[in-house]
Formats: sequence, structure tokens, C-alpha cells
Amino acid sequence: MTACFRRLVNSTKVTWALVIAVLAVAISVLPSYAQKHHVDGNAPIPDKADLGSIGAQINANTIAIVSGNINAAWLTLAYDLSAVLDDGNNFRVLPVIGKGGAQNVRDVRYLKGIDLGITVTSVLGKFRRSGELGDIYDKIDYITKLSSDEMHVLVRSDSGITSLQQLNGKKVNFSDMGSATEVSANDVFERLGIKPIEVNMGQADAYVKMKSGEVAATIQFGAKPAPAIAKLRESDGIRLLPVPYDARLQQDYLPATLTNKDYPGIIPVGQSIDTIAYGAVMIAYNWPKGTDRYRRVAEFVDRFFSHFAEFQKPPRHPTWREVNLAADLPGWRRFPAAQEWLDSHRPPSPQLVGENSFDQFLAQRAGATAALTSDQREQLFREFLKWNQDRAHSQNTGG
Repeated sequence: MTACFRRLVNSTKVTWALVIAVLAVAISVLPSYAQKHHVDGNAPIPDKADLGSIGAQINANTIAIVSGNINAAWLTLAYDLSAVLDDGNNFRVLPVIGKGGAQNVRDVRYLKGIDLGITVTSVLGKFRRSGELGDIYDKIDYITKLSSDEMHVLVRSDSGITSLQQLNGKKVNFSDMGSATEVSANDVFERLGIKPIEVNMGQADAYVKMKSGEVAATIQFGAKPAPAIAKLRESDGIRLLPVPYDARLQQDYLPATLTNKDYPGIIPVGQSIDTIAYGAVMIAYNWPKGTDRYRRVAEFVDRFFSHFAEFQKPPRHPTWREVNLAADLPGWRRFPAAQEWLDSHRPPSPQLVGENSFDQFLAQRAGATAALTSDQREQLFREFLKWNQDRAHSQNTGG
């Protein structure tokens, strides 16, 4: 027994000696291997080798645009850009799934390989006021205003909730942290003096938790029809909650309406839901003229603007029909190549919406120039916004 034990001990000593020896060799080899092969936490990731002429051409003619998540219309818009503008190895638009308007601004500002993105005016204004990304006016330009993104507030059909005020103190999903929805939902509720308990998750998860009663509502800002909401049916037990156009929201938001045409599965024929909207905008990093990255964005602009009529035909997203490429974004600078394209293609007598448009609208209505009460003027202003939108659509479609 003693002899066996001694042999076991000796065998164990030999085994551990071998392990220690192997470890010692490995430790001595790793630094030189890491130095030779760049295997360390701070070393750059090696590029793909032997790209060849085709690889060089693809990389030189590809531009990436960060959009929205799989539940947002922005991703569809980015796909539309790819579907219409891609030209083999000569030019390619690479849609990138994003985390929403706020993160998209950060990505365009800082992330390598991202030259374009979609965000909203309220988020741009927030970053400009806070200065947390530096002076973004010097770094971020806009290509064009896009559409109005409507606020969708969804609740369980049998919840008994009929107004935003009833969400006070209840758990409400504000979508992904840092998204345009999250930033704007906080803004809207703060202005209205409503204090829900914010939670953050994707819309699919929110629908599940809403049905189980864990979440009272979920919010999504996005161009109608939002793909995830358009799939809903009455049998899903989810409905849209109206958002009134309160005076406290009028500085940064527009009145909007959701109809059966937008969401036939959850809005009955002949009915509509009042809501609010903000403006979406396509942005670009302000690359210096003469650089390769400026050239790519300029080529994108030329192809996008030159083929814009194709975006207003099926099966492209309906929101393209609301876009007016010439519309200005006050307080922000348009990417130089985009401004130059518009200047060179401007019609002889452009009928652009100017600062006197509301007066022009009033002049077309008999008696509208007489003294108006505040309620009458607000009603006329709502009509004016709709009229304004129809004019932009008519200019873009040649109607």
C-alpha cells in the first residue's frame, strides 16, 4: 500500500512538473507571438488580405447609412436607397440597423465607416443645446428633410386606458435607450406633466409584456405605416391611443392623424386617431471637400437626387411621397454637394414654401383675414399644415 502511494505521489509530481514546464514555454512564447501577430487588446484588427481590384472597387464605391431597428420605417427607407441606387460594384448603399435617432447622431459623428444616418430634428436640437457631442453644427450637415414621424401609443384593448393622463404612474415602454422615441417620449410627457414609469425594450418584447399586464403601454415614433404596427390585427388585443395636439407641444411638434389606410388591422374603416409628429432628417458627416469620403457622399447625393422619382413609386415606402428635397432645415447647414445639386437643378420659378405661406393660405379663404379667435386661428393653422404638406407632395410628383 505504501509503495503504491509513493508511486502515485511520484507520478503526480511528474505530471505537475510537465504542466508547469508547458505553461512556462507557453508564457515565454506568447509575447513574441502576440508581437508578431498583433494579438493583444490594443492592436488593430488586421484587414482582409489580397482584396484585388474588385475588392478595392467595392470598398471605394460603398457608403453606409445607419437607420432604425427592424420595427422602424427608417430601416425600410434605408433598404429603399439600396434597392434603387445600387449599381453592382460601381456603387452600393449599405443599410445598417441602428438604435434610433440619438445613437445615429453619435454614430455619424464618431463611428468609423458611417457617413450617413437618419435622425429627427428634436434630437439634433437636444445635442446642439447640451454640447455633449461638441459643436455638432461643425460636424453634422443634413442632406434632406424626410417625412414626419408620427407618435404611436399602443395599449391593451381591454385595459380601460383612454387618455395619456391615465398612464401617470404606470410602466410605459419608451423603446430603446437613446433612441429618438425615448428622447421624444420623455420630452412629450414632461411637457404634459405626466409621469409614467419608463422602461426600455424592443417593440416585440413590449407587446408580449403589455398583453401580460407587466407594461401598460408602448410608444414608437416612426413614419406611418410603421411595419410592426401594420402587422397588428384586432385579435391581437392591442389598440392605438389618441395623442391630442396640446398647446404645450406646438413649438416642436406637428398635428397628425392615423387612419384605417395606415393601419387597417386596428383602425376601423371611417375612423381615425389624432396624434403628433416630428420631422425626420437624413444627415451626413461634414467631410472636407477633396477627401475620398466627401466624394462618396457627393456621389450618393447625385444618384439619390437624380433618381428621386423612383422612390415615389411602388413598392417603395409611402413616406417618400411626402419628401420635399428642397425643403430647408432652419438653423442647420445642408451638405455642400446637396446644396450645389439643388442650386443647379432649381426650376426657373420655384414655388417653395416661405415664411409668408400662412398669410398666403389665409388669403385664399374668404373672411379669414378678419379678426380671429385663438381657437379659430389654431383650427386654420392645422388646415394650413395639411395644405402645406399637399403642396410639397404636388411639387415632388409634378401634380
